[in-house]
Amino acid sequence: MYSKEQLEKALGLLGKKLELKNSPLLKLVVCGGSSLIISGLVSRATKDVDVVAIGSMDEKGNLIFKSPLPVPDILINTVREAAHDLGLQENWLNPEPESIMQAGLPEGFIKRAEGRNYGSKLKIFFLGRFDLIHLKVFAGADQGPGRHVDDLLALKPSENEMESAAKWSMKQDPSEGFRYVLKDMLEKLGYGSVCERI
Repeated sequence: MYSKEQLEKALGLLGKKLELKNSPLLKLVVCGGSSLIISGLVSRATKDVDVVAIGSMDEKGNLIFKSPLPVPDILINTVREAAHDLGLQENWLNPEPESIMQAGLPEGFIKRAEGRNYGSKLKIFFLGRFDLIHLKVFAGADQGPGRHVDDLLALKPSENEMESAAKWSMKQDPSEGFRYVLKDMLEKLGYGSVCERI
């Protein structure tokens, strides 16, 4: 498990190493515990840095975000080097949440994200509170009680935020089974009125 200081150190080293390799500028969207911790929304440790999307330019020169898979080779290799130097797990930068990009992140997420530069070759967008609530609602219903629900409660979502998150979550998994589990979770968390609107 890594603290805020360890995460910042790892990302800082990753940025420096990418500069030494003259890497193209990498723009990563980070969610999960590391985003909560570095943004100061929750105080705890985390096991990795969850990358949900990577930025690139489209034909018109607009910045777009898509699945981080396949992860660029230069990033894979540099992450491993940083892990070796700092004694971290090799998979401390984790692209597994990329499946969320199939249905897409909440509209306008990048405007709410906190962008931080780690040198001139690495920019991290840490998802904002509103978007993290959405991801935590989905993860909590998908995986059951545990750290996702704990994080969600720590974010103290309003009823409107929970309703928005619930509706977004049902786009991620439109099955009736998921809807049932989601409504049950909302009821148990004290958001029963939201259940009537989804």
